[in-house]
Amino acid sequence: MLESDNTAFLGRKVFFLHPSPLIEHQVIEELAQEEFEVYAIKDEVKLRRLLKHYPGSIVFANISDKMKESAWEEWIVSVMTTSEITGLDVGIIAYTEDVNLRHKYIDQIKVSCGYTTMKADLPVVVKQLGNILDRVNAKGRRKHLRAVTSNEPNISVNLPINGTFVNGIIKDISAAGLSCYFADDPMLEKNHHYTDIQIRLKGQLLKMQGMVLGSRIQENEKVYVILFTQRTSSDALAKTREFIRSYLQSKMELESAN
Repeated sequence: MLESDNTAFLGRKVFFLHPSPLIEHQVIEELAQEEFEVYAIKDEVKLRRLLKHYPGSIVFANISDKMKESAWEEWIVSVMTTSEITGLDVGIIAYTEDVNLRHKYIDQIKVSCGYTTMKADLPVVVKQLGNILDRVNAKGRRKHLRAVTSNEPNISVNLPINGTFVNGIIKDISAAGLSCYFADDPMLEKNHHYTDIQIRLKGQLLKMQGMVLGSRIQENEKVYVILFTQRTSSDALAKTREFIRSYLQSKMELESAN
């Protein structure tokens, strides 16, 4: 695949088409914890439209569900060969080992992301898929996936300042940190550490520790960047990654519905 500057920098979107409950609720969750940008898509027509908008995407097709084998073959060959979809890599997921199907997709159709069977233990499957995604540079040059959340209700940060908590609006968040702004500038000091940062992500309230990296003026607002420190709990970071995955999934579903 020839990488565009955008996918090389931001990474590639990974779509699981017609995922089983195991794939949707466990495999995708585990891959999200490894910072892959993964989505569950349950409509091949909608996915085809999305692939035209997102060059360099990766699709794992669960050929054990929803469509007959002939329909799966037709759809996969179609998205791999249409000129409107560029930079696409495709992998096959199946629940049974079938030598003939493996031969067809690997050797004849020549999918580039392998033929993964779900008969192995879950950690083995996740590791196999993660290795495939690393091989096709799914993350690009980024280390962390982020969600842009400006003006979303119930997504905010509270910082303890002078004996009280000051509420800020989160512009974007990742497992590495966040950027935020305040109605009244609290004049945060660069390199100052906060040991009791409260982050509200919809229904979740997470406790973080972080350091002010600096600030910038963006759209007439003073935006502060806060990096989470190593003392932030792994559980809070895992919940942050899960929120980001769920948030991006909801945005993608809205987009695919149009």
